[in-house]
Amino acid sequence: MSTNVPANLKYTKEHEWTLLEGDVLTVGITDFAQSALGDIVFVEVPDVGSDVMSGKTFGVVESIKSVSDLYAPVSGEVIAKNSDVEGNPEKINQDSYGSWLIKVKVKNPSELDSLLTAAQYQEFCNTSH
Repeated sequence: MSTNVPANLKYTKEHEWTLLEGDVLTVGITDFAQSALGDIVFVEVPDVGSDVMSGKTFGVVESIKSVSDLYAPVSGEVIAKNSDVEGNPEKINQDSYGSWLIKVKVKNPSELDSLLTAAQYQEFCNTSH
């Protein structure tokens, strides 16, 4: 299965993409995830100032087919959320990599080591689904 996997991003096995800029990690869901979910109708993410924990749920994305939890790739404080996507969740289907969900100030940089490269994520998608 061929998916859109930008090489400049890192990924989780729960199908979140991440972009690290300094100590701030931008998080969204991958093209693979939005494609598997179908038409996204609802997104819920935490408010600015909330703490997220690596590997724990931080929100939900709901499509016409299912509801899926979102998992934090790292621990830290939410410093921004994309209210535009909350109000217009279909934007994730239109441009999953342009439609980030939250930005997190990274608390423990070593947690970034568990993220997958684009090649690793592509292989994961090809072998696990």
